Amino acid sequence: MVLSIGTPSGSRSTTCGYCSPPGQRSTTKSAAHAAGFLAHQLSCQVYQKMVDRGWRRSGIWCYKPDLRHSCCPHYTIKLDASNFKVSKSKRKIINRWTRFILHGKQSESKPLPNQKSKDASFSLSTAIRAAEVAFTVNESPAHRFEVTLEPSSYSKEKFELYCTYQRDIHHDLENTPSGFKTFLVNSPLSRAPIPYPSPPPSHLPVNYGSYHQLYRCDDKLIALGVIDILPNCVSSVYFMYDSVRVCPHSSPDLMAFRKEWEEFSLGKLSALREVSLASEIQESGVPEMGWLYMGFYIHSCPKMRYKGDYSPSYLADPETYDWHPLEICVPLLEEYRYARFSEPLKSTNETPSFVEDEDPPQPDDDLLSQIHLVRDIVDNKIHVIPANLSPYWMIDELRCEILECVEALGQELSKEIIFHVDE
Repeated sequence: MVLSIGTPSGSRSTTCGYCSPPGQRSTTKSAAHAAGFLAHQLSCQVYQKMVDRGWRRSGIWCYKPDLRHSCCPHYTIKLDASNFKVSKSKRKIINRWTRFILHGKQSESKPLPNQKSKDASFSLSTAIRAAEVAFTVNESPAHRFEVTLEPSSYSKEKFELYCTYQRDIHHDLENTPSGFKTFLVNSPLSRAPIPYPSPPPSHLPVNYGSYHQLYRCDDKLIALGVIDILPNCVSSVYFMYDSVRVCPHSSPDLMAFRKEWEEFSLGKLSALREVSLASEIQESGVPEMGWLYMGFYIHSCPKMRYKGDYSPSYLADPETYDWHPLEICVPLLEEYRYARFSEPLKSTNETPSFVEDEDPPQPDDDLLSQIHLVRDIVDNKIHVIPANLSPYWMIDELRCEILECVEALGQELSKEIIFHVDE
């Protein structure tokens, strides 16, 4: 049994990265977090339940946005991978990349391997892997392209790619190896076997956990996807690509390609590959799998609406956490700042107000007796104590942080986590 252990943190207000200028913080333009949680260790099952309640992670830091009190509410979005509809425009993206890998830059008229008629069914998994060297049959491709999946780890190669991406895309020049590790390498998730009924294809993972998906062209790392593979989903964490760097020893064809990166829409290709990964795991005998969690859908920020281009997608109600088709949610999001999909009449356009010292509700003693805190650690054994019997319970600030986490996690999930309180 994997213990899930973490240090709770209270609610807070931070600068909104979607509508406030950099460095600005105000009461009307703020992103509110209902709770934070420094996860020392989490089972993948527990983290799955957390993301289903609107939580996300950045390294080992887990947080849950407070949609009611945020200027730009973040709604959890998931895509049904098994019923994903690949649009004509996305097929063109896949085909453009495959032609480039197989035939080089000027290859628009070149046929693709196993290309089907317009009336034949389209297989995403077949199409998305057609450019990979491991799947090219009787081909001598113009470029060698391979995708590998490995447990999240640090390397100089990955860090250099991260620095290039942050510099050219986000204009961030202050990057360090420790910052990269904190953000995109470290993970609290404990690996656990995926219950395939028989050995899966070699390109599929055999464990749940946190991974780096590495994209290499002619043996150079050109992109990296950070994902979590959980019991019910593939969860996207981050994606980066080599935006402008040119290797002086590369072929002219590859150099031109790397200078015109955006033309190949690598971000969209990565999303399609993650859809395919979830679907392939499900088809290999894991029926619970079959979803791609794409993070947060932020309707108030036009640049974040692209996630709605993948169908069929669903948004979680911010209070009941049941799922609703995106097309039904959009009219409410157009009309209200804060939308309730389960109870539309409770949607509101009120200006958000965030009060950091507002006391959370206190559960009854029966529940508190089932929520455990670390009492001490002796000989690598953790000894726990019911929350309301812990000496920390008498400290107002710590009790408030615990209660805010309990409220954000929900009563049942809170029983599955051991809280380690730092004074």
